[in-house]
Amino acid sequence: MYQKLLIAIDPEDDGEGKRALETAMEMLAEGGELHLASVYSPGGGGFFPYVTEEAPEDKEAAVRETLDQMVQKYLPKNSHANLHVIAGNTGEKLLSLAGQLCADLMILVSRGSSGHWSLRRATVEYVSVNASCPVLVLPSLEKANDPPE
Repeated sequence: MYQKLLIAIDPEDDGEGKRALETAMEMLAEGGELHLASVYSPGGGGFFPYVTEEAPEDKEAAVRETLDQMVQKYLPKNSHANLHVIAGNTGEKLLSLAGQLCADLMILVSRGSSGHWSLRRATVEYVSVNASCPVLVLPSLEKANDPPE
């Protein structure tokens, strides 16, 4: 069981968010801290999460609202999550936040080999290699639901 879990959440993907939150709740120690983070690019659409063009303050507010809705929808009533919405380079910001929080585990969702999500895949690899804590990479829902070959 882990005392401090950090989950990188894509607010545009409710299914992946639900699965990451369910996984985290299974791994979180009683009385542990759960942190949800989304990083966006302040100058344009980001890839983790993907956010459409709008003012940075509007992006932050929209992402924070979506994360809050996920928490209300998927976490047990007696659970709490700290929300972190950060502008900047995704990999660097996630690593920095994990260090600041002294996270015991970071949970990411992999997008697999899709060319459309190559920046996200690179981010998952960068974080996995450089994190100061263990990183759990969940397969995308498409890969998780594929029948075995």
